[in-house]
Amino acid sequence: MNTPHWKLLTLVGPDQPGIVAAVSRVLLGAGAELGEASMMRLGGLFTIMLMVGIDGDGVHLKGLLESVRNEFKLRVHVDELNAGLHRRVEPDVRITVYGADRAGIVAEVTDTLAHAGLSITDLRSDVAGSETSPIYIMNIEGVAQQGYETLEQALGKFPADMRIHLEPIELMRG
Repeated sequence: MNTPHWKLLTLVGPDQPGIVAAVSRVLLGAGAELGEASMMRLGGLFTIMLMVGIDGDGVHLKGLLESVRNEFKLRVHVDELNAGLHRRVEPDVRITVYGADRAGIVAEVTDTLAHAGLSITDLRSDVAGSETSPIYIMNIEGVAQQGYETLEQALGKFPADMRIHLEPIELMRG
């Protein structure tokens, strides 16, 4: 069996039913392997980041998806990867941040976490509350490379009007 050439396929377009089905149907028909994926709705758009193992270059992959791109009004981008499957880094901490929505909150929190040795594996954010009192919410997972206590100390320096919850992630292995 040939080892596929891995690419990172990124698609962005208006959220609507059938995008994942159409993309995966085309890729299956082309004999592609699907690897790690992240798919989500962001601000009315649907985004897909998907590792695709397929022979040929990025132009070939884009060509395969042309009909899907047109049907769903998607933007398509392909990056060549020097990667493979099963290289997942397991996070060992989860951090949830609630604070008044303001400019700089993401930069402040992530800079503090980086200096405390957190390697972020996943960050998701949302805005809740109301238009007059928006609340910014971040859910972060990562690897505490300098230890849990270092993160705890660093996060303790934020003002009391920000609620920050740090917890270890217990992985179940079977």
